[in-house]
Amino acid sequence: EGGLEDEKVNRDFLNRASNGVDRLMKIVEDLDLITKLESGVMDLRITRMDLHELVKETMDDLTLKAKERSVVLRNELVEPTLVKADRNRLAQVFTNLLTNAINYGREGGTCTVKSYPLGDQVLVEVSDDGIGISPEHVPRLFERFYRVGKSRARNEGGSGLGLAIVKHIIDAHGQTITVKSTEGKGSTFSFTLRKAGGQA
Repeated sequence: EGGLEDEKVNRDFLNRASNGVDRLMKIVEDLDLITKLESGVMDLRITRMDLHELVKETMDDLTLKAKERSVVLRNELVEPTLVKADRNRLAQVFTNLLTNAINYGREGGTCTVKSYPLGDQVLVEVSDDGIGISPEHVPRLFERFYRVGKSRARNEGGSGLGLAIVKHIIDAHGQTITVKSTEGKGSTFSFTLRKAGGQA
């Protein structure tokens, strides 16, 4: 219908096609990762690392995304917060949790990362003051492709695998992750990590 020669139409179409390809690539990458995690093929590279520094880097990477929704990202971890973990995999954990907090948090709201000493472990909390999750959805939250309501299904860019990947990575570290949420008040994802020596 002449759209091919119309610069406005063909550019818009190419942009949509490009976004669609990017989303498909993200789904394939996430499926590949979760398959490796589930099969135990992926070896973790456990090192002594600073959680505060990693969270700062992750928040810096998500600054533009957060600004689009006027969400304030707060890193309230003690500097340094030393743990024994796979740095690259933990980066994925924080990227997924913070991205969810931005997407489903309250516009103009806040997302905060804190930690608490817990014996030979560190308890990490990622909290937002967003729309929250109703109790019936919480038990299934870490399932592959599980969506909480139509509004989340419509959110662009997600593969529906983010929280499943988060849980598998924490499980692979021999640790646990839980979620507490109140509709209209926000959600808190809490997980443990093994403490490294030299805590501040």
